[in-house]
Amino acid sequence: MMNILAFGIPGGPEWILIFLVLLLLFGAKKLPELARGIGRSLGEFRKAKDEFEDEITRGENDSNKPTSSPEAPKAPEAPKAPEAEDSGDSKD
Repeated sequence: MMNILAFGIPGGPEWILIFLVLLLLFGAKKLPELARGIGRSLGEFRKAKDEFEDEITRGENDSNKPTSSPEAPKAPEAPKAPEAEDSGDSKD
């Protein structure tokens, strides 16, 4: 079976080499800012992931609840037409 990563996950010496290359590229002052930005991004990603999972779980729980309605809603009755009163003033 072919490994997804060509060389595998980096070990201790490889991480040191990666860190040194980053240090040369960005400088000592920029690395803490980059690390903070990456940390904040990961925090926001985790927060969004947790909210999404909570929403999915809440939706599953809502769809699994049995809907119990003791009585079907009654249709509203139509208003009765007012009856015409006979006042005795008929024109014959």
